Amino acid sequence: MKIAVNTRLLLKDRLEGIGWFSYESLKRIVKKHPEHTFYFIFDRKHDDQFVFADNVVPVEIMPPARHPYLWYLYFEFSIPRVLKKLNPDLFLSTDGWISLRTDVPQVDVIHDLNFEHYKDFLKPQHQRYYTRFFPKFAKKAVRLATVSEFSKQDIHQLYGIEEEKIDVVYNGSNAVYQPLGENEQQVVRRQITDGKPYFLFVSAIHKRKNLANILRAFDAYKEQTKSDTKFVVVGARAGMQGDIDEVFQNMCHADDVLFVGRQSAEQLARIMASAIALVYASFFEGFGIPILEAYNAETAVITSNVTSMPEVAGDAAILVDPNEVGQISEAMRQLATNSELRDSLIAKARVQREKFSWEQTADKLWQCVEKALTDIKSK
Repeated sequence: MKIAVNTRLLLKDRLEGIGWFSYESLKRIVKKHPEHTFYFIFDRKHDDQFVFADNVVPVEIMPPARHPYLWYLYFEFSIPRVLKKLNPDLFLSTDGWISLRTDVPQVDVIHDLNFEHYKDFLKPQHQRYYTRFFPKFAKKAVRLATVSEFSKQDIHQLYGIEEEKIDVVYNGSNAVYQPLGENEQQVVRRQITDGKPYFLFVSAIHKRKNLANILRAFDAYKEQTKSDTKFVVVGARAGMQGDIDEVFQNMCHADDVLFVGRQSAEQLARIMASAIALVYASFFEGFGIPILEAYNAETAVITSNVTSMPEVAGDAAILVDPNEVGQISEAMRQLATNSELRDSLIAKARVQREKFSWEQTADKLWQCVEKALTDIKSK
């Protein structure tokens, strides 16, 4: 069988949430199924590290799909052209985009519909593209996968897709996320914060991640406790605009906020394992991989009580209203001062994290593909 795969987010040293999903699941699928040929379709020069096995054939096409106009050209013209040439049994897309101009059966992984709920969080041209095309993608696909029960119900309710057509394929966590001993943690803290304890925020910076309220909460925590705790932000600083930048500039304790930029997975794992807690109080998540990464690093978590985050966190995190700065600040205070609470949450996290692994992700995604092929054959 020939399976074409959209792999445009497999970018060397630039893997983020959906990119990691693609990398970890596809790497396992192709190795477990050497009887099939997988055509990995890239929108720029590929790196050989993503050719995971002998049954993977890399295909490079143009144009690089980097903004809405090029998304349209890529998926509605370039993809149909290459699919016609390859003549695969199925086209699998792990990032939500498929083509409306091909008759090749398609399986689409739509991670979440955040753009339907927060229409002012994206650039207007991006927002228009998403809200116009993603409902059509959902209806066009022979089968869908998504990363949480929350997102499954969201797709069902907003787009009218039958629940039976949607499979839940949870994310996993990189194996580099492991707990560190106290001595190693001290080494990391000396490197990052001159030895001071710190809270951690991990994400690309944009409105949906709620960094403005988190910074307000940290400022309030500092005012209340007078502690020497720092706040470390891992992620590209390009999103520090508008309200987020205004909040940061007006903080009383802005000097205690440290922006360390992108980090390798290995270094981020060490930073995660040495934090007091991960503060991940987003307004909306389809899953929230950093929650699981913190669980595997045995770091306490503060996360939101909305969308998918309670589903992923279970009873192993402090859940807060992302709109309530006081709740976030109080959660920081509790975890900074109550070691028994931290230890209790970490113990619960050891149980909760067993529900998620990239092995399970790959197996569930492949089951989704097999269901799609069965549905195709039965028609």
